[in-house]
Amino acid sequence: MTKSPLLDTHVWVWWMLGDARLPARERAVLDDLPGGHRPRVCDISQWEVAMLVQLGRLKLDDSLEDWLRIAASPATVEVIPITSAIVSEMNRLPANFHQDPADRLIVATARARKLLLATHDVRIRRSRQASLWAA
Repeated sequence: MTKSPLLDTHVWVWWMLGDARLPARERAVLDDLPGGHRPRVCDISQWEVAMLVQLGRLKLDDSLEDWLRIAASPATVEVIPITSAIVSEMNRLPANFHQDPADRLIVATARARKLLLATHDVRIRRSRQASLWAA
């Protein structure tokens, strides 16, 4: 396992927006990760943010394009593309696991890449399908 976590979409958004729902300790650890060990984000998280904006469930001060230019830049995070290994790992998740495709891909990415997952999603945490990151 590596010290740089894979961020669930909500953790990424909370971190980037300075949202108080992200505990101060987690924020500090993410902020202090060195350039070569930036947190990771799945490709699908960019789509998920776009959907939240489109549905009006997430308000950004800037345009989505401007926000993503910063939030998904290599200086901020490493964006992990969806690969056949990740899709195969997703197929190994139990049938009763979270049916949300984005959550399934995020957990599968953590498993396939042997990354610790930073999430506050209770269903993911209780499932024990991914190793969890703790700041």
